[in-house]
Amino acid sequence: MSATKILLVEDDYNIVKNLSDILEQEGFDVSVAMGQKLALELFEDGEFDLLLLDVSLPDGNGYAVCTAVRKISDVPVIFLTASDDEMNVVTGLDMGADDYITKPFRPMELVSRIKSALRRHGKTPSIFQMGNLQVDSVRGTVHKNGEEVFLSALEYRLLLVFLNNKGVVLSRSQLLECIWDVAGDFVNDNTLTVYIKRLRDKIEDDPQNPTIIKTVRGLGYKVEG
Repeated sequence: MSATKILLVEDDYNIVKNLSDILEQEGFDVSVAMGQKLALELFEDGEFDLLLLDVSLPDGNGYAVCTAVRKISDVPVIFLTASDDEMNVVTGLDMGADDYITKPFRPMELVSRIKSALRRHGKTPSIFQMGNLQVDSVRGTVHKNGEEVFLSALEYRLLLVFLNNKGVVLSRSQLLECIWDVAGDFVNDNTLTVYIKRLRDKIEDDPQNPTIIKTVRGLGYKVEG
């Protein structure tokens, strides 16, 4: 299976370098355009699975790129913006963007949101099956032994982080990067322990001896790939 192709449109060299390294480590194939004109040329000449667009570009802006892309493709688009101003966010979403993330971004959160956007567009599997547990990330549902399991927003987000990183040992700090503000609540190291316990209580057959979310002593947690 070929690697997922991402077009990164960003004019800050340091962000390009760091983000390209992160995405390539995750197995993505990354092409870079540092301006609006080159971005449109690359998109017309190639086949991309997702676009990461900066709002401000030296020869235009990400909105123009998104508008042009939407005329010919429904490829998922995520805006990278230095501002979380509501108007900027609404403008991007109204133009057909799938998501936005504010700089400086947390790497694990960005990767997780990229994978979520790809799933919503059918570019990756949307249903995860692990033993008697089934998670439908499009519908946002979790079933165990055929019965629906109701998770809080933060518990569900935590579960998706694990599923998006199957086979990878995630440290506590990495998990905190991904979930600390998902429900508008402050999450620290102590409350992370509480949420993992609550999640295990709901999805594991024997929470005291978990088989889905496993503890890797001294390192963190892992869901088997």
